[in-house]
Amino acid sequence: MAEIIRMPRLSDTMEEGNIVSWLKKVGDSVKAGDILAEVETDKATMELESYFNGTLLYISKEKGTVPVDGIIAIIGNASDDVNALLSNETQTNSPINPKITDEKAIKTEEPAKAVVQAPVSVTAEHLRLKISPLAKSLAKEAGIDPSSISGSGDQGRIIKKDIEVYMAAHSNAAPVKQETDTFQYGDVAVTQMRKVIAKRLGESKFTAPHFYLTTEINMDKAIEAREAINQVSDVKISFNDFIVKICALTLKKHPAINSSWYGDKITYHKEINIGVAVAVEDGLLVPVVFNADQKSLSQINVEVKSLAVKAKNKKLAPQEMTGNTFTISNLGMFDIEEFTAIINPPDACILAVSSIIKKPIVKDDEIVVGNMMKVTLSCDHRIVDGVTGAKFLQTLKQTLENPIIALL
Repeated sequence: MAEIIRMPRLSDTMEEGNIVSWLKKVGDSVKAGDILAEVETDKATMELESYFNGTLLYISKEKGTVPVDGIIAIIGNASDDVNALLSNETQTNSPINPKITDEKAIKTEEPAKAVVQAPVSVTAEHLRLKISPLAKSLAKEAGIDPSSISGSGDQGRIIKKDIEVYMAAHSNAAPVKQETDTFQYGDVAVTQMRKVIAKRLGESKFTAPHFYLTTEINMDKAIEAREAINQVSDVKISFNDFIVKICALTLKKHPAINSSWYGDKITYHKEINIGVAVAVEDGLLVPVVFNADQKSLSQINVEVKSLAVKAKNKKLAPQEMTGNTFTISNLGMFDIEEFTAIINPPDACILAVSSIIKKPIVKDDEIVVGNMMKVTLSCDHRIVDGVTGAKFLQTLKQTLENPIIALL
């Protein structure tokens, strides 16, 4: 019985995957659980696991891109007629129908025509984290999420030593900044991630009529509140955690902002799922904090840190990058005084958060020093009108300037 392995769809934006390398070659015996290849998607590099026993009969490409649902490989018995199976795929208008031109690319034996049963597609669940069984067991016992750990084993596999090193350190360690010794000048092939960023943001910018609203917020009381919380909390809260939480609570009061454009309909979401933009080497990923309005500042802090580590290590699962209803892009740590962000479709809005800057302000008719932060809301005018966006920012400003309001 021959089984077809197809390129799985790992996100709603994915149209093709890039085969980076094969760990098996044509003619090799394959068991369920064996790793066949490494596949680069628009957001991560993952392992393709076999769910079948047999012989690897066919590989569509040694390296390169394959469309979603396109044939990657075929596993079966050595006597199976792969040509007939591919021909059948062509006749049924498969998304990718490669014809065999190089007989050496297929390991088959002469005639003995085998009956080829209906092909079974490999889906996203067949891609898994690279981790040894012992390391996986140790991580489970310690309550550690192994996807946030970089492996030191063969081909980046997580081994027992990596778990032990991680356990020796504190579990909420911030991601280590990765420095590069050299910069690659000249032509560089476009990665799958950059292709998707270019397509989605290009479509967003030139199809969604953006308009921008900027307000300046006095963060004096937010700073005091954060300092007070961090004196008693085991988890050190960041300003970004504050902003995520306050945005979520503000969205409850302004549900028109927590919406999505789908061409023929607008969806107003009851759930408040905040996408947090994270810069990675190849571009930008947006992991999601689900039901952010229902989570404490400490929960948001731990979750955002974990997601950021996964993003930088390309370990985010597809479900951790989809389902956002509102997005926040924070460049405050880079001394950016003001900027605008492109909407992350299908969201109606994205909030650009800048640095907190000390500057003279007028307070009670006197000039004093204030800790001021500018935020800019990018709105899709097909969904959100100016007054709607302005009212959202007004509530956000009032709450950040008086955090006690969030308790009401």
